Amino acid sequence: MAGSPIPFANAFKALTGHAPFPWQERIYDDWLARGETPPSCNLPTGLGKTSVVAIWLIALANGAKVPRRLVYVVNRRTVVDQTTAEVERIRDRIETAGIAAALRRVCRLDDHEPPLAISTLRGQFADNREWSADPARPAIIVGTVDMIGSRLLFSGYDVGFKSRPLHAGFLGQDTLLVHDEAHLEPAFQRLIETIQREQARCCDFRPLRVMELTATSRASSGAFTLDQDDHRDATVKRRINAKKSLRLHAQTDPKGLADRIADLATQHKDSGVAVLIFARTVDDVIKIREKLARAKLQVEMLTGTLRGKERDELVNRPIFQRFLSAANRSSNVELPNETVYLVCTSAGEVGVNISGDHMVCDLTTFESMAQRFGRVNRFGDRTDTRIDVVYPETFDEKDKLTPARQVTLKLLGQLRGDASPQALSRLDAQQRQAAFAPEPTILPATDILFDAWALTTIRDKMPGRPPVEPYLHGLAEWEPPRTSVAWRQEVASITNELIERHGDRFLQALLEDYPLKPHELLNDTSERVYRCLEAIGKRADGSCALWIVGERGEIEVSSFGELLRAEKKRAVGRIRECTVLLPPAAGGLNEGMLDGTSEHADDVADLPEHPSERRIRKVRMESAETQEGGATDGMRLVRSIELDPDEPDENARKVWEWYKLRPLEDTRSAQRPVALATHIDDAERNARRIAGGLSLPRDMSDALVLAVKLHDCGKGREPFQIALGNRGYPDLLWAKSGRRGVWLPEPFRHEFASLLDAADDAEVQELPPAMRDLVLHLIGAHHGRARPHVPADEAFDPQRPTTAVETAAVEIPRRFARLQRQYGRWGLAYLESLLRAADWAASAEPSHFLDRNEEVSS
Repeated sequence: MAGSPIPFANAFKALTGHAPFPWQERIYDDWLARGETPPSCNLPTGLGKTSVVAIWLIALANGAKVPRRLVYVVNRRTVVDQTTAEVERIRDRIETAGIAAALRRVCRLDDHEPPLAISTLRGQFADNREWSADPARPAIIVGTVDMIGSRLLFSGYDVGFKSRPLHAGFLGQDTLLVHDEAHLEPAFQRLIETIQREQARCCDFRPLRVMELTATSRASSGAFTLDQDDHRDATVKRRINAKKSLRLHAQTDPKGLADRIADLATQHKDSGVAVLIFARTVDDVIKIREKLARAKLQVEMLTGTLRGKERDELVNRPIFQRFLSAANRSSNVELPNETVYLVCTSAGEVGVNISGDHMVCDLTTFESMAQRFGRVNRFGDRTDTRIDVVYPETFDEKDKLTPARQVTLKLLGQLRGDASPQALSRLDAQQRQAAFAPEPTILPATDILFDAWALTTIRDKMPGRPPVEPYLHGLAEWEPPRTSVAWRQEVASITNELIERHGDRFLQALLEDYPLKPHELLNDTSERVYRCLEAIGKRADGSCALWIVGERGEIEVSSFGELLRAEKKRAVGRIRECTVLLPPAAGGLNEGMLDGTSEHADDVADLPEHPSERRIRKVRMESAETQEGGATDGMRLVRSIELDPDEPDENARKVWEWYKLRPLEDTRSAQRPVALATHIDDAERNARRIAGGLSLPRDMSDALVLAVKLHDCGKGREPFQIALGNRGYPDLLWAKSGRRGVWLPEPFRHEFASLLDAADDAEVQELPPAMRDLVLHLIGAHHGRARPHVPADEAFDPQRPTTAVETAAVEIPRRFARLQRQYGRWGLAYLESLLRAADWAASAEPSHFLDRNEEVSS
C-alpha cells in the first residue's frame, strides 16, 4: 500500500482514546503487522480485548496481508450493540488516526464514505449490504454465535435461501473471525477450527482465519497472554488487582435462596450504589426482582428470555445506564442518585460492558463465577467493593453441575476473601478446569455435512442434512431444549382456505418477504413455552391457529387444540428448537416475557429497529388509495394478499399490502427504466474493478467478467419485457422497469434463460472446461438457484425446445459438484457473491436512465 507506515501507537491512541497496553503493541508487532494472527489470546477482563478491532484496522491500513473483513462473534445478543458502539467510535476516528486514505485505496466500487463498513446483522446496521456490496471494502461484522455460525453453515437464521450463499461466502473467505469468550462456546470454537481445516484440505483461496479470545481459558497453557511489561503497567496493575472483598454465605433451605439474595442486596439500599445480582434460574431472578420492587427499590431485570424489543429498550433505561461506563452512557438519560439494582441470569455475565459497585449472587461453576466477578469494580476505581455469594449447605446430587460447583466453592474458599482477577489467576489450573461446567457433547462436523448444508436451493427438509444449532452449541444434558416465540397478525389473517388457494410454499414465501426480526423474538426453554401455550389454551378457542417454523423456514400450521391434545412429551418435541408464531389476540406476553395468564401481546414486526429497516403492512379496501396518507412513500410493495377473494363485491374486498423501504439497489433505479445494455455495461465495469482490487488470478478474473457480461441476457425474453411494462420491445430491452414493475405471471427465471444463451456463446465455448463451468455456474446462481439445481417448475424458457431445457437442467447439479471440488464450498460461494456485488452496484448506481422519449422511440 502506498505511503509510509502509520506509527501504531499514534494511530491506536487516536482510534481508542488511550495509549496501547504492552500486550496490544506486541500483538501488532509480532503478529498482525506480519500478516499473521495468534490462534488464542487469554486476557483478563477489563483490559480491552475488543481493541483487536483497532489493531487489525491499523495493520490493514499499513498494508499487512490480513483479511479485509473482521467478524467479531459474541456470546449474547445484548453484547452485539455494545460492541457495535465501540466499533462506531473507532470508525468515527479513522480520519483523525490518519488511516482513512489508506483504507479508501483498498475499496474498489466508488468512493465509500466512510471507507469502513459496519454490520451487526440486526438493528441500525442489519444486513445493510455495506459489508457485502463491495467485496474489497474493509468491513466489521458483529454478531452472536447463532447469527454468524448459522450463516457460516449456509443456514442463516431468518435469511432467505437466495442470500445464504452470499453470507457464507463473505463470512467464510478473506475474513478474520474473532471469537470472544470462546470458553463459553467450545462447540462453536471446535466447529470453526474444523472449517479452517476443511478449507485447507479443499484449497480455498481466501481461507478463514480464527482468533479465540477469553478471560477464563479452559486450557492451561499455549495462549497469547500478559507478560511482565503488562504487569508493570499502572492501569493494568490497578485493574487486575481491583479490590473485591468476597464473603460466602451458606443457605440451608433451597426455597429461601431468592429471599436470602434479596436481603443481602438490600443492605446497600441507603448507600446510593449500583448493585449487580446474579441468579442461575429465571424463576429466582423474577422472585428477587419482585421482592426488591415491593420494597420500593429501583430495580431492573436482564434475562435471556426477554423479547428483543424489551431487551433493546432496557439498555436505555436510567437504572441500566448506571451500570455503564461514562463513555457508553446516553447523554439524554437522567441517572437516578439512589441505590439501583440489576438482577440478571447468565445473560449479564458475558461481554456486557457493565460494572457494578457491589454484587450478590448464588453459586455456579467457576467460569461463570469469574465472569460475574469481572462485572463488578471492573476498572479498579473503588476500594470498598463487596461480593456476597450464597451457596447451598446441601447440594442437589441430581444436578449435573453439582461436582463442578462443589469444586468452585472450594476454590472460592482458597481466595481468602480476595476476588480480584490476579487472585483468581493464581488458583491451581487443574482445579480451575475441574470447576468448569463439563463441555457439551460436541458433534463432529464432517465433509458430508458441509456438502449437505451447502445445498441451499433445496429448501425442504432433506435426509442427511440436520439442523445446524446442535453443531453451534453442542449437546448439554443440563441445558434443556429451547424454543423461540413471536406474535404475528398473519397467523390470524391467513386462513386455511387462503393457504390451500396459494399452495404449499405460500407461508414460506411470506416469511421470506417479511422475515422475523430479532426484536420480535423471545427465547425460552421448550418446557416453559409449552406451559405458556397450555395456559393460553385453557382460555382460548381450541381452533385458534399457531404456526411452527423450522430452522430452514419450513412452516407447520397447527392450532392450540391440535397441539395440546397430543401427549406432552410429543408436543414439546414438536416445538423444540423451532419458532412458534402466535396471533396477538392469543396473548401470552407480560413485560417482554412469556406469561400464559396474560391476555396481552402485540405484533411489533412493523416497528423499525432503525429508520433504514422501515416496514409497513396495511389492510385496505379494494377501492381505497394504495398509498393513503403517504405512509408508504419511498417504499416498495413486496406482497399484496386478497384476504377475502370470494367476496362478490370487488370494491368491498380487503387487500393486505406489505411494503418495505427500498433497499440500496432500488433507491435510484426505481426512478426511471434502465436499458439492459446500460445495466450490463455498468455491471461489467464493476466486475473488472472488483477483480482488480482483489488481485484475482487472471483466468478467474476473466471468467468473472465474462459471466457478468452474459448474466442478464435472459431478461430479453418477451415474457420478462412485457412484465416490466416495456412498450418499446423488441427494439429496446429493459433491465429495470422503474416504478411500473409487476410480478411475472409464470415461473420464468431470467438467469436460467441467460445460462442457456451463454452456453451457446462463442467466447464461452472457447474457454477451458473448468473456466466454462465457472462462467455458466456464476450466471445460473446469481439469484440463489443452481445450488445444486434449478427447481423443475423454474427450468423453463419459452424460446427453447424442451429437450434443450431438460439437458441444461440436468447438467446444473453436475457442474455445481465439480466446482465445489475445485474451489471449496465457501470459495465457490465467495465467487458467486463477487458477481452479485457487481450486479447490485450497477443496480444501485445506473450510469444512465431512459427518458420518456427513449422509452417509446423504438
